[in-house]
Amino acid sequence: MERKRYIRKVCLLGDGGVGKTSLVHRFVEDVFNDKYIVSFGTKVSKKVLVFEDVELTLMIWDVLGQKGDDSLHAAYYKGANGALLVGDMTRPETMEHLKGWRDDFLKVEKDARLVLAGNKADLEARLTEDELSSLAQELGADLVRTSALTGEGVQEIFDRLGRKLMGGA
Repeated sequence: MERKRYIRKVCLLGDGGVGKTSLVHRFVEDVFNDKYIVSFGTKVSKKVLVFEDVELTLMIWDVLGQKGDDSLHAAYYKGANGALLVGDMTRPETMEHLKGWRDDFLKVEKDARLVLAGNKADLEARLTEDELSSLAQELGADLVRTSALTGEGVQEIFDRLGRKLMGGA
């Protein structure tokens, strides 16, 4: 039986320095680079996931992490099917800012699917389990703890978003 093929656009959203680019590198190329490179504009990467009888190509838009030009962000969001909301668990303010990222994104793509990445799980979190769970619930997003450094949760978070995009949980 031939697989059904789909292409979906996803955006990575969150403040600068939370590890969005590192998560993409770990997922797409299975590498980690500890040199911080500021993303300007957006970088698009591609990765294929296979679920049973479905081949899902993710077009991953790594969106710059500085708020400012909302019309530019809105242009990047257009046509997206989902987003990873990425926050740094060692910097609670980056997790709190995800509400604004989500709200701006959903203004453009109101039916998009969301998953929350609590990134830098290899370091000591400055948020309690209750705070993380409460934030995930408020954002309407599943929470996955990730570490681009160790690879923890990276495949899981993209799989989870991919399944949501295909109508699964």
